[in-house]
Amino acid sequence: MMAGYWRLSWQYVWFYRWRSGLLVACLFLTCFLPIMLGILLHFFNQRVEARAQSTPLVIGARGSGLDLTLHALYFRAPPDRNLNYSEYQSIQQSELGQAIPIYSRFTAKGYPLLGTTLDYFTFRNLPLAAGHWFTTLGDCVIGAEVAREHQLRPGDQLLSDRENVLDIAGLYPLKMRIAGVMEPQRTADDRAVFVDLKTAWVIQGLGHGHQDLAQETDEGKILARDEKSVVASAAVLPYTEITPENISSFHFHGNMDEFPITAILVQARDEKSETILLGRYQSDRSMAQALVPQVVIQELMKLVFQVKRFFDANSILIGLTTVLLMGLVISLSIRLRAGELQTMFKLGCSRQMVTQLIAAEIAIVGLLVMLGLAIAIFITMAIAPVIVERWLMS
Repeated sequence: MMAGYWRLSWQYVWFYRWRSGLLVACLFLTCFLPIMLGILLHFFNQRVEARAQSTPLVIGARGSGLDLTLHALYFRAPPDRNLNYSEYQSIQQSELGQAIPIYSRFTAKGYPLLGTTLDYFTFRNLPLAAGHWFTTLGDCVIGAEVAREHQLRPGDQLLSDRENVLDIAGLYPLKMRIAGVMEPQRTADDRAVFVDLKTAWVIQGLGHGHQDLAQETDEGKILARDEKSVVASAAVLPYTEITPENISSFHFHGNMDEFPITAILVQARDEKSETILLGRYQSDRSMAQALVPQVVIQELMKLVFQVKRFFDANSILIGLTTVLLMGLVISLSIRLRAGELQTMFKLGCSRQMVTQLIAAEIAIVGLLVMLGLAIAIFITMAIAPVIVERWLMS
């Protein structure tokens, strides 16, 4: 007998499948959207905290601690002010821990271009999939996503982006040689280009090479020539490619101790050394600041989850409203089905049987909603890490 109730109810739901489908979709979205938000926030919190925990200390110029942390961890927009290279040397000489300088103000094909040292790859445990680490001026190592999206491999060349395409008198791009490609790590490192600090300073214009005009045969580049000197025209510009033939002509102007870096990652030797480093930069007279990324990210996530509480409250109110609307729809549906119900009574159906048929119809709609939610949650759990990683790496 019970099977008959379910069969009749299913036939009714299927006959009015468009109306039933619309009802299921409304209930599904009302329930699923807050669940999806919670899942995405869960994975987001996991990823950012894991990245922060892997970076004990970050040192940078005074300013927004959050901006500095995001720059050091995810190569976001650089701070408004730079540190001097001497700050990195000072930490290294103090022997309080391992310091890794970062200079990231440029891009290549839209990806962050990170000037650093080989210690960075050891610090992050980044293995190579092909090629070798950068060894000479002009070499670069690219992340797995950069290589995959542009079909690049060791031996290819990559051009740094011009800061302002309208500034024809600005710094010229540097054509870099790809020395190696890193294995996929599913972190921000997959979508970055890594070079030596000196290569980044060449892009900045702090170092350059010059052409040997004595051997130049293009008279368009020569204004005047005699036995003692050669006068170049404006057509002679600093090299935009570093080759074995011209690398010896590259040099830097100014005091290297004053050259810029945007952040310093520090792996303190022990807890005492970390406390000393944090205390050193607490003085108001210090032009730099030391941050614990994990603390900064936890403060950020507290704010995020506070905002989420408002969305949760809103979702509860929407859910209650939906339930009330469901009651109204069912009530109106029963009124519209008055003729149908009268026919059922005349055929010998009791009120209890009619009530059970309507309850079975509601239960079928509810089961369809639950089935849809189960499938959607399973799919969301599977793709949420990828979505979060892509967002963090973008």
